[in-house]
Amino acid sequence: MNNQIKPRALLVVSLILVLLGGAVFYYLFDPMESRFMPQCLFHRVTGLQCMGCGSQRMIHALLHGNIAGAFAANAFGLVLLPFIVFMIWTETQRTKRPRLYQKVFSPIAITTLIILLILWLVVRNILGI
Repeated sequence: MNNQIKPRALLVVSLILVLLGGAVFYYLFDPMESRFMPQCLFHRVTGLQCMGCGSQRMIHALLHGNIAGAFAANAFGLVLLPFIVFMIWTETQRTKRPRLYQKVFSPIAITTLIILLILWLVVRNILGI
């Protein structure tokens, strides 16, 4: 009988544990009140909000069921979250579904995503959101 743990299974279990640990961490600690939360260097230096500013608050609000608070913290991040999850799932399926992988990670799709992120950066700083 082979009692070795397969590397892929170990990786999956490790990722699940890291995600659960992160979820517990962000559930317990409010980024607005905790001094040890990472701060955005871009915001500190420029005073402007980067594309990801508010993501920690968004995650904290989501874990507490506060969708409106999550939207207020980072609207684009919240809207983009299902696509990010889909991209991660697609990455795990790259050998089983190569055509889907090629479409999701095509140069046009990635370029579109980058353009949307840049537009979000500009719009949120112009409108102050």
